[in-house]
Amino acid sequence: MVEDKNISVHQTLNDVFGYQSFRPYQEEIINRLIQGEDAFVLMPTGGGKSLCFQIPALHRPGVAIVVSPLISLMKDQVDALQANGVRAACYNSSLGVVEARQVLAQLHAGQLDLLYVAPERLLKPDFLEQLRSSGVSLFAIDEAHCVSQWGHDFRPEYAGLGKLRNSFPNVPMIALTATAEKQTRLDILHHLKLQNSRQIVASFDRPNIRYTVIDKAKPYLQLTAFLDGRRDESGIVYCLSRKRVDEVAGKLRQDGLQAAAYHAGLPAAERKQVQDDFIRDDLQIVVATVAFGMGIDKPNVRFVVHYDLPKNLESYYQETGRAGRDGLPAEALLLFGYGDIAIGRGLIEKGGNPEQKRIEIHKLNAMVGFAESGTCRRRALLGYFGETLSTDCGNCDICLNPPERYDASEDARKALSCVYRVGQRFGIGHVIEVLRGAKTQRIYDLRHDQLSTYGIGREQNQDHWSHLLRQLIHYGYLEQDIGNYSILKLTEAARPLLRGEAELTITKPRIKPGRKKRAERKIVGLEYDQELFNQLRILRKQIADRDGVPPYVVFGDASLAEMAATLPTDSEAFLQINGVGQTKLQRYGSQFIEEIIGFMCR
Repeated sequence: MVEDKNISVHQTLNDVFGYQSFRPYQEEIINRLIQGEDAFVLMPTGGGKSLCFQIPALHRPGVAIVVSPLISLMKDQVDALQANGVRAACYNSSLGVVEARQVLAQLHAGQLDLLYVAPERLLKPDFLEQLRSSGVSLFAIDEAHCVSQWGHDFRPEYAGLGKLRNSFPNVPMIALTATAEKQTRLDILHHLKLQNSRQIVASFDRPNIRYTVIDKAKPYLQLTAFLDGRRDESGIVYCLSRKRVDEVAGKLRQDGLQAAAYHAGLPAAERKQVQDDFIRDDLQIVVATVAFGMGIDKPNVRFVVHYDLPKNLESYYQETGRAGRDGLPAEALLLFGYGDIAIGRGLIEKGGNPEQKRIEIHKLNAMVGFAESGTCRRRALLGYFGETLSTDCGNCDICLNPPERYDASEDARKALSCVYRVGQRFGIGHVIEVLRGAKTQRIYDLRHDQLSTYGIGREQNQDHWSHLLRQLIHYGYLEQDIGNYSILKLTEAARPLLRGEAELTITKPRIKPGRKKRAERKIVGLEYDQELFNQLRILRKQIADRDGVPPYVVFGDASLAEMAATLPTDSEAFLQINGVGQTKLQRYGSQFIEEIIGFMCR
């Protein structure tokens, strides 16, 4: 703690942290907190959130309690504070018995200015009692989006932090996050009882970052092409799975790049070594799952590549924000493939909380909408967080290389009419099947083969209609009822378009990358992809040999052909295939769905 009351926050900023001036909003937040007021702070990654509570902790009597979700994040901040001569410590499960006792002794003796803890440990009754006797200067809830079920990294244990207001009514509280759209903000304020606090929302804009989205087609070759001119720059490559992380990191090393893998499946010592090497510039590229990056204060990361589609825009914004924290030019590249959408949905469906799944599907759809958008990337990204740009940014792929557009009015009317004809009770997949005239049992059972819109879009492929329907959602002609299985409904804006009183121009649809021209055949009237059909036959033979049965006992050719035509990527869709019952779904469903998703992601 600063003993001399006459020392200003400016002097502390300079003497302790070595900075000459405050960034926008920092000084106001610091002074309010010192005066005992609450605050909610929304600042972008690299905006200087930590100083907003670290300096007040040195100017108020008692110990500042900082709630943090990750042990690695705590350690990084504590190490940095101790290097600046600040009395800081963390109290978490990584400590041995002796170390934990030492920290508690320091707390009891009033020898700490800041103590970093996890929410579970903080809310234990005996620990709260010790804090009452020690004296708390302030509570700082870092990564506050974890409080909200709408947050992209919801953690149930965070929701109980609102109890602190009852236990410590006179202790100021500050909640901080870099990523929270409107619903998440309202949730944070409600749960932490901060409705009357000063709310400071800084701009989300990181103008030095160039955002680029490209179709995923042979992604490793796309990655190496991107890296060719960046051999001396530091960067992060994010992948969704540990297996993909290991594969990409291994290939990069074989190609002569300094790259290492980072994910939760690696030993803690190896993860720490990778992180340390990266921070010291002894390692050029880290290939990682989302487990890497929080609290990594490395200013010279020049690029971030998303090898797979992130689950939501909050994660995308936070992860791309780890590039260019020094304010110099940086790049964010996203490889976007339609198969990634199915993988993302599959990961979400594994969750057990129906409400949480609904929210995550909504956020995934927003991520897809951003990737498919033909408008300025920065406008679309900032718009999601409620911030409006008056002009296009001039520093994204859309602005620098505008996509080709076409008049989609007639196809839009077909699609909107089909949504209406099926009673506004079905999702994108079923609407596409009706438009393309699919010959499935479900279509026949619902008598949708008798609708006037049945087969009116068979001349266009599935990708075309998927792209168009998502654009109609993006432009507000359709809405997805997220709470009701994402069924499509017409909006009022659709009426003039349907009546021919308005026209629609959109970007040309993306073609699924990594696929040869469709080699189509027909079995029982179905057009299907021959290559996928062959892969499913191979899988069927492997399963049949394993179980000691003829292949047709697993699935007949007609079932495989229907799979290759309709591409089911979840249990519900797989059950609609002729020849698939509950038993075969349980026995073989996951293997065949995984094969289909893998084919779509190539």
